[in-house]
Amino acid sequence: MPDRIATCSCGRLSARVRGEPVRNSICHCLACQQRTGSVFAAQVRFPAEAVTIHGQSKEHVRTGDSGSTARFHFCPECGSTVFYQLDAAPGFIVVPIGAFADPGFPAPHVSVYEERKHSWLLLSDDIEHID
Repeated sequence: MPDRIATCSCGRLSARVRGEPVRNSICHCLACQQRTGSVFAAQVRFPAEAVTIHGQSKEHVRTGDSGSTARFHFCPECGSTVFYQLDAAPGFIVVPIGAFADPGFPAPHVSVYEERKHSWLLLSDDIEHID
């Protein structure tokens, strides 16, 4: 079981995760597009007991396209989101894949809100596609 560390841009906020994620996904919802400034968000979910947070964070609460609430924790210095918690999935912590800065990170297994996916974005046939 590998240990991985996700950090903000300036390194003041980090999340150390132990083991493999229980979910590795891409989300195309409009809320994720706005939050990331990209055409989708890529994230991994871990049991809360497998995550150790170091540093200070500020919290931003947002309601997504599904109507559920997420609590995003970002570095107060550089603004990078390092982890978040979904009210609909208590007991888990979600970490944006990019915060690991690891091009070898395992590929997502599921892609959600594909009805909002940009038409030019091509994804592997191996991934589960959910509208």
